[in-house]
Amino acid sequence: MKALQYQKSIPRYVALKLLAPRVTSLYNSKLLLPVALRDIPPPKLPGGQWLRIAPRLAGVCGSDLSTIFAKGSPYLAPFTSMPFVMGHEVLGTVVEIGNEARGFSVGERVVLHPALGCLVRGIQPMCEACSGRRDALCRNVTRGVISKGIQTGYCRDTGGGWGESLVAHQSQLYKVPDNVSDQAAVLVEPFACALHAALRVDLSGNDTVLVLGCGSIGLLTIAALRAIGCGARIVACAKYDHQAQHARALGAEEFIDARGPVRRRYTEWAETLDAEVFEPELGKPTVVGGAEVTFDCVGSSESIDDAIRFTKGGKGLVLVGMPGVPSGVDWTPLWHKELTVRASYAYGPERIGERCIDTFELALEYIGDWGEKLAVLVGQPHELADYRAALTAALNTGTSGVVKTVFVVNR
Repeated sequence: MKALQYQKSIPRYVALKLLAPRVTSLYNSKLLLPVALRDIPPPKLPGGQWLRIAPRLAGVCGSDLSTIFAKGSPYLAPFTSMPFVMGHEVLGTVVEIGNEARGFSVGERVVLHPALGCLVRGIQPMCEACSGRRDALCRNVTRGVISKGIQTGYCRDTGGGWGESLVAHQSQLYKVPDNVSDQAAVLVEPFACALHAALRVDLSGNDTVLVLGCGSIGLLTIAALRAIGCGARIVACAKYDHQAQHARALGAEEFIDARGPVRRRYTEWAETLDAEVFEPELGKPTVVGGAEVTFDCVGSSESIDDAIRFTKGGKGLVLVGMPGVPSGVDWTPLWHKELTVRASYAYGPERIGERCIDTFELALEYIGDWGEKLAVLVGQPHELADYRAALTAALNTGTSGVVKTVFVVNR
């Protein structure tokens, strides 16, 4: 089968780390990219409760870009097995069913819950996280019937969405309603992540919410807040005009610009966020006031530092974007304001009203009403062979105007 396979290379990693931030053309270099289109054997079904899926659409996630272009932390490296086929945001079609799998038929459209927890790995008794339905936090990701990997797309035995075939345990698959388009369905996984983040804090209609970053996860967080009935004032920090337009359509009411010198930005932000800016003798401005809650959907050193400064004491901030290795973050405002910092990773059970529901299941519930509003975020699909152009578009959304880059695999 054809697949985009990632192969670890320390020399390439070092070269990308040192050179790629300065030379954009290197992103298209065959010599530097650790991912390539290859002919490889399709993965085998690890057991009777597994199914074979032919991906239709597969998204490019920020974590994928961090892995390919050496932008992230090596923290998760021990939880991957090489070489792996990338892609964990997947809409596919069932093409083969194991002899013990139940509830699926060949030809059905399904979306993938990519976490590779105890149930998937055939481990009993399950770890504490998996017993509490938090399989994204499974502690047994290096054990069981498949090789190590936190998710499909980072495990050599499962395949991934950037290939013509992958295998998944029956517990990982959810049927897609007939009234949901392919473009909407491929967003279920990141939408589930955004819902998990939105439900991490209690918000009232009098609160101001700041969403830093209007890439796909930031825009989906705005949609998630409105989907759960949040009536708070949402201020979105966008870098490009097309991002601000999408943010407005999804429920943001006011906007601040992510571009420009720090002091000019901070003065403009303070006017919108009811904050005051003071100048110390050295360093960035001190900020008093701001939003009740900030969702940092970027995860950079600068965005984390901005989030801490422009969040009031009390409800705090939520780290949604995958952070790298932040440097230059001044943690003094965190201490001074007694801020609470929450992290939001993947999905899991959250309480909404009287229900406790996994946010992946909640995303499937909401996708019927929100699907077409979200589908416009998906750009024109790229063939696997066109992967360099796809990755360039994903990296340069200001030029491409695309929020979510996707591959079309099996038409």
